[in-house]
Amino acid sequence: MPDPFSDELSSDMGRLVAEQVPGDNALAMSVGELAFKLKRMVEGEFGHVRLRGEISGWKRVASGHCYMSLKDDQAVIDGVIWKGNASSLAFVPQDGIEVIATGKLTTYPGRSKYQIVIERMELAGAGALMALLEKLKAKLASEGLFDGTRKKRLPFMPKVIGVVTSGTGAVIRDILHRLEDRCPTHVIVWPVKVQGEGSAAEIAAAVRGFDAIAPGGPVPRPDLVIVARGGGSVEDLWSFNEEVVVRAVAACTIPIISAVGHETDTTLCDFAADLRAPTPTAAAEIAVPVLADLRLTIDSHRNRTERCARRHVERGRERLDALARLLPKRDQLLGPQRQRADDFGQRLDRGLERRLTLARGSLDRSGAALRPATLERKLEAKRAQLDATWRLVQSLNPDAILDRGYARVTARPGGETLASATSARDAGALTLHFRDGVVDAVTDTGLERPAAKTYAAPKAKPAPDAAPRQPTLL
Repeated sequence: MPDPFSDELSSDMGRLVAEQVPGDNALAMSVGELAFKLKRMVEGEFGHVRLRGEISGWKRVASGHCYMSLKDDQAVIDGVIWKGNASSLAFVPQDGIEVIATGKLTTYPGRSKYQIVIERMELAGAGALMALLEKLKAKLASEGLFDGTRKKRLPFMPKVIGVVTSGTGAVIRDILHRLEDRCPTHVIVWPVKVQGEGSAAEIAAAVRGFDAIAPGGPVPRPDLVIVARGGGSVEDLWSFNEEVVVRAVAACTIPIISAVGHETDTTLCDFAADLRAPTPTAAAEIAVPVLADLRLTIDSHRNRTERCARRHVERGRERLDALARLLPKRDQLLGPQRQRADDFGQRLDRGLERRLTLARGSLDRSGAALRPATLERKLEAKRAQLDATWRLVQSLNPDAILDRGYARVTARPGGETLASATSARDAGALTLHFRDGVVDAVTDTGLERPAAKTYAAPKAKPAPDAAPRQPTLL
């Protein structure tokens, strides 16, 4: 073996180009070869391991894979969870939570680092689980999801109740029996898984589904929703602590009663709901009143109302009787009015008699003036006045002078009487009225005009010799 301090070795290390050393049959390996040899050695030596540590640097990338580090007070190891295993985790990992991870130890040649490929991860005891619960509770509370101002008032008597629970468990039977005993109500059950993988997503989808039902549609919209599950361990009830369930319950516009577990069990769903019931049966009791008690209450109110009404009438009658006793008697009250009526009656009789006497005297005086001789004189005077008026009318008749050879000229058409030559020339076409007919004519304007036709009026019947008829005075 060569001396390490000899000049010969020093000269070999200082060579510029690598050469095969006599007696050395170890060939030089590439970095990749060494990395993969280490990978096979680590995977062969450590097939499956269980590590206990605190999560640090948790992140889920767009591909769905999750990366983190597990650490304790002495060391740190990287970890990865592939997408298929990440979707089956029973909880959402967070930094600072102590877990137990089960998986295969391997290396990542790209960085020459060893890591654990986690296939299953669990919380390291109840303490870690409660730490995760408190951390999530503080986060959701800081967003206001548990504020009392967000709570909605429950309807007094809901017509339709939606229930989110297992479709085959004892919980739904207890709720239905309790509702039937207290107040029969239309119930719509949305069956879901209440624990295990995928249960949180089903519960949240059911709550959102009830909230998405439109009023007046083929499926009635619930007036109240009950989210229920029977008792169990913290792990059994963990689905109701999941963030997706809590947010769905808090965002629901329908009032929600949370009835998860027994009376001592508490989940984050209870804080987000509008009301927490200690048990599913208690939720049914809270949801509806007792129909029999309600009927008794209504009957009691009706009886009290009737008694109050009768009592009011009785008190009114008593007051009326008391006031009636204080009023004066009828004869005493109406005596003066009766006397006044009698006095007015007597005065009316005397007044009528006086009016009748005065009317009779007036009639006598008027009758004396209506003697036959007086009437005849007045009648003769009126007849003479009428004759004079008639003669005046006859004298003013324009056709009366036609018998003496005169003619009356009227315009054509129109028929208005023309009284001057100027108006006759302006009219142009004329009609001449004679005693025995009419003649159409035109005025002479210097032009030749056709001869006017003469229209003979029918001969009038000779008037009788008797005097003309005089108007008769009635």
